[in-house]
Amino acid sequence: MSLLNNPRTRRRRLGVGAAALGLIAALFSAAPAGATPDPGDSPAAPKSVSKSDAADAKAAIKGGEIPAPDEIVHSDNIKHLANIPKDALPGFNTDLAFQGKYAFAGNYDGFRIYDISNPKKPRTVSQVLCPGSQNDISVSGNLLFLSTDSSRSDNSCNSTTQPATEKSSWEGMKVFDISDKSNPKYVSAVETACGSHTHTLVPEKKNVYVYVSSYSPSATFPDCQPPHDGISIIKVPRKAPQKAAVVDFPVLFPGEGPDGGGNPGGPTNPGVSKTTGCHDITVLPSKDLAAGACMGDGILFSIKNPEKPTVIDQVQDNKNFAFWHSATFNQKADKVVFTDELGGGGGATCDEATGPERGANGIYDVKGKGDHRKLVFKSYYKIPRHQAATENCVAHNGSLIPVKGKDLMVQAWYQGGVSVWDFTNSSKPKEIGYFERGPLSTDAIQLGGSWSAYYYNGYIYSNDIAKGFDVLKIDDKRTDPAERVRVRELNVQTQPDYFD
Repeated sequence: MSLLNNPRTRRRRLGVGAAALGLIAALFSAAPAGATPDPGDSPAAPKSVSKSDAADAKAAIKGGEIPAPDEIVHSDNIKHLANIPKDALPGFNTDLAFQGKYAFAGNYDGFRIYDISNPKKPRTVSQVLCPGSQNDISVSGNLLFLSTDSSRSDNSCNSTTQPATEKSSWEGMKVFDISDKSNPKYVSAVETACGSHTHTLVPEKKNVYVYVSSYSPSATFPDCQPPHDGISIIKVPRKAPQKAAVVDFPVLFPGEGPDGGGNPGGPTNPGVSKTTGCHDITVLPSKDLAAGACMGDGILFSIKNPEKPTVIDQVQDNKNFAFWHSATFNQKADKVVFTDELGGGGGATCDEATGPERGANGIYDVKGKGDHRKLVFKSYYKIPRHQAATENCVAHNGSLIPVKGKDLMVQAWYQGGVSVWDFTNSSKPKEIGYFERGPLSTDAIQLGGSWSAYYYNGYIYSNDIAKGFDVLKIDDKRTDPAERVRVRELNVQTQPDYFD
């Protein structure tokens, strides 16, 4: 691990680790030559599009239908306050977490900590080189958690890529001590079956439970065997994080056969992902509930006992959902928004041909009480602005905007930008604001755009895969009441009770 300090301010799935616990970070006053990602963590090359699609993109720009490359457009109620380009960590930017005056930003090459005490002028506090896709990130107290979801030679931040077919390969969770934000220290690592694509914290006073989501097992992978039909649960003692360990692997999709009881995918359900694990889980600790987006299935489950979660309801959408990606509760926990990551985040699916119901959000009402609750589909929501054939665009990570009596959300759509929308009427969702850039290219699909867009203490923060860290401000009577709501810490997949 290298800590890259830079006083100036300036993706999505792979993994890594650090040899010794309590590794001392190497400090640099500027971006060092050592901040070079391992070749195995490099993004795929841009995908060429047809000449006709490229011509259509250029014509749409010329006609004013979409912004030009690097041009920024937004609704009248949104202002763009700041952008910090990528610096010493050149990989894809990924997820965000918040604590006090700090924002924590994941990157395929490590993570970066920002001081956002002045949102108009955020500044870099530290950058940590620790390659590994996708470096999904969260914080709790003095601990920072980082997901590794690609096979590595060991659990060090100096590891290299290694085939998953080799038994010695490592992937899983890393834990850092961030009591000194300018000098994070690597504390421990926990290997988990099939790695950690994402993770979700269930924090308690003495311990932090970590729900690890991972998928895509293979009989050729010694540490990722089918059926992989559950989640790993890690218990991290706050006072002894070096003792972090897996305490259980609850099966969420019990069933007969080698693949368990999840969605079988194609050819039974053409175009739908087979369920071999979960992609993302969101917990609502105040209600002892969790919602899982699990490839071919959406689930609602109880976390009354955080070590023994139990499924309450399981739903599928074999017509319009290709890959259940993430979930968001409304404040009352009587609705869940599930996202469909059609095309895996690399496809141009926000076009007229794909339509408004694929690559969208699915809004579900939660009906009933206790363990008899059911998820009932109500409608889809997709951004109303068509994007070019060279823009990867699909529903992605977002959060609630806390306004009593309203269900408002801000959400990332990759190169579709950032959308603010209202689902108070779950049958008639509508957009109320947006921010976006023009395409990265008019000749090829280059992975970019907003990975995560979250509302935190009066501002919207977006981690753009290619362009860096953005700060937005929305000025709208519908969202203004949220400015009075403050939280000390925000991991969006651990939803707070904003009004308690």
